[in-house]
Amino acid sequence: MTKRAIPLVDLSSFVIGTAAEQAAFVEAIGNAFRTSGFVGVIKHGVPTTLVDRFYTESKAFFALPEEIKRKYEVPGLAGQRGYTSFGKEHAKHSKVADLKEFFQIGQTVEDGDQVEGEYPPNVQVAERADFANTGDQLYRAFEQSGGFLLEAIALYLGLDRDYFSEKIHNGNSILRAIHYPPITVEPASALRAEQHEDINLITLLVGASAGGLQIQDRGNQWLDIVPEENEIVVNVGDMLQRLTNDYLKSTTHRVVNPPREEWHKPRLSIPFFLHPRSDMDLTCLTGCVDSEHPLHYKPISAGEYLDERLREIGLKK
Repeated sequence: MTKRAIPLVDLSSFVIGTAAEQAAFVEAIGNAFRTSGFVGVIKHGVPTTLVDRFYTESKAFFALPEEIKRKYEVPGLAGQRGYTSFGKEHAKHSKVADLKEFFQIGQTVEDGDQVEGEYPPNVQVAERADFANTGDQLYRAFEQSGGFLLEAIALYLGLDRDYFSEKIHNGNSILRAIHYPPITVEPASALRAEQHEDINLITLLVGASAGGLQIQDRGNQWLDIVPEENEIVVNVGDMLQRLTNDYLKSTTHRVVNPPREEWHKPRLSIPFFLHPRSDMDLTCLTGCVDSEHPLHYKPISAGEYLDERLREIGLKK
């Protein structure tokens, strides 16, 4: 049996487990995020049937003709809603565009929260009437599971269990369907997705339709991430690394091109980028700053930080 590159945890042991099981989960996920920045999660509460339906809808959308897909590309939104065409996004330190196109679904506010005014509406696709609705249902499921994971992280950091709860309520999270088309010509040097770190608090990634995800360990070796069936891969984003003054690790990862004999195979993956509300203060937690770990970051809000990063990756001008 191949050795796992990242630890595996069972979220149900935290959600419905005994006090001892909950404490063990907190320790396990905290240690994983300190060492590799990644963890595999099973019994995560995201229904497989819902994931499968969204995969089917996403596959059908990306199979539409280019001129139809481009109808759903909204100028001025920095790719935060609707379609983003092939070759638009690049990694922070790269000038070469990633080999992908994607579609993004954001928050729908239903309780009259004033934050609603900050969010553009989601894009409805006339040719696939169930696409946005299925995505919205999956968004809610990811949001719930991500909330439980952040409760465990809060406890690991010595904070109140509900430290993140109000900060992520109606947060600026994004569900992204990413399509990496078949490779038809020798790439210019781009990978399907060049090495990068995520912007948000945590990312929940449901199994991709093909391999290719790799993380960089502390010895700068690239390790293949091969999730088991019904496993979600969860990683620390830069916002959480920043909040914890680098105590929790936002690990560099990438999606490599397949072997030449598999260039004809497309790849589809569905990450959920869990963001807080834009007004969340990302000032480093005092418990993560001491003489051995001096302050690494200046104060900034989540909204300001997101804006800065979207410019760095080429989505915002």
